[in-house]
Amino acid sequence: MSVTLSGSEGELVSVRIQVDPRSLEDLLEALAEIPFPINPQIRHLSPRTIVEFPAYAGRLREVKTLLGRRGFGEDTIEVHAVLDAVV
Repeated sequence: MSVTLSGSEGELVSVRIQVDPRSLEDLLEALAEIPFPINPQIRHLSPRTIVEFPAYAGRLREVKTLLGRRGFGEDTIEVHAVLDAVV
C-alpha cells in the first residue's frame, strides 16, 4: 500500500536536483525565481551536489520549465513521493 500526501495542487512530492558543485549558485538563483516558497536541503556528495525540496505535483511543470530555461535539463531532476523515505 502506498501512502501519499495531497492538497489542492496534487500530491506532495520530493524534487531532487543533482548538479556539479560549481553550478550550485546558478541553481539556487533559478530556484529563487519559482513563484512559491522553497526551502532546499543541500548535500555535498563527491562529485555531485544534491538539492532537495518538497513541491506539489501540480507545480512541477513550472519548476521544470524554469530550470530548463536556466540550463538544468530533465536529466538533473528526479521526483518521488515525499513519504517514500519515511514509510
